[in-house]
Order: sequence, then C-alpha cells, then structure tokens
Amino acid sequence: MKKIQIDNLYFEEFIGYEQIQKAVRLMGLDISVQYAGKNPVFIGVLNGCFMFMADLMKCIEIPCELSFVKLASYDGTAQGDMIHELLGVGIDLANRHVIIIEDVIDSGNSLKHTLEALEKHNVASVGVCALLMKPDCLQYEFDNIIQVGFEIEKEFVVGYGLDYNRQYRNLPDIYKNVPISH
Repeated sequence: MKKIQIDNLYFEEFIGYEQIQKAVRLMGLDISVQYAGKNPVFIGVLNGCFMFMADLMKCIEIPCELSFVKLASYDGTAQGDMIHELLGVGIDLANRHVIIIEDVIDSGNSLKHTLEALEKHNVASVGVCALLMKPDCLQYEFDNIIQVGFEIEKEFVVGYGLDYNRQYRNLPDIYKNVPISH
C-alpha cells in the first residue's frame, strides 16, 4: 500500500486510480441514460472537481454543455462557514437540466450555496454528482443527489483533485490521513 508524508501528516492510499475510473465510468453511463434527450449543463465546482469532471465528461455519451463555478469554503484544512462565489457560470440556465459536479460533499455548505444560487436562474432541474460523500458530516438533507462514487467516513483525504493547503491535487489516487504508527 502506497504511503506518503505531507508536512507532519501521514497518508496511505485509500482509493486507487483504477477503482476511481471504474466508478466514474459507471456514473457517466448512468447519467447518459438518465439525461438522454435533455442536453444537460454540467457545472463543475472548482478547484477540486477538475480531475473528476474531466474523466466523467469522457464517459458522457449524450450532447451536453459544461461550465464551472469557483467557491471558497475552506481555509487550509479547516472548513469555514462563509462561502465566497468567485467565478460564475456564464451560460443561460433558464429551463435547463443542470448537473452539479462536486469532488466531495462534506458538510453540504458549498452545495447548499450552489443550489440556492441556481434557483435564481429558473432551471428545469438540478442533479448532483459527487465523487465522494461523507454522510456523517452532512448538515443538510439533499433530495437531488443522483450519483455518488464513494461514501466515506470523516477521513481527511487528498489526491485526485482534493488538496491539502492547495497542494497534492495532482495525485492520481486518493489518500487518507492515518495516525503515525510507531
């Protein structure tokens, strides 16, 4: 099992790249069937979604559009309550079927903010597709989560788009923080 050290933290491989790709392919096929004939707009929440969304879009077999929003809710490793929208969508979303692409749904603060912002655009529907979800951390209930690659515990994870102090997003696998073993 691969292990890495980042500052004073230790991580071990949690979800390997091949396992991620298998889940992404299945999600892409399912979304393609579910949204056939609807020309959905995929909205990726940056920065964390970039690897996931790039791989997912390769598996989408229907006409679609894509765009991004950038939200800030983390300061290093501590999750903040304030959400700052930094970059908007740039597409007219009225009467469109929108699929939000998230790297991880943790507390749900970012997702709640994104959903509230989309309500102002009179969308036809909103679905959420997330690579990871931490059910025990959710502070809100969502009835529009259509795909989740992996449900995980409260692990602190890095890699495959997920960062630690804006670094390590480039790792192809997902690593979880582990206690130091003696």
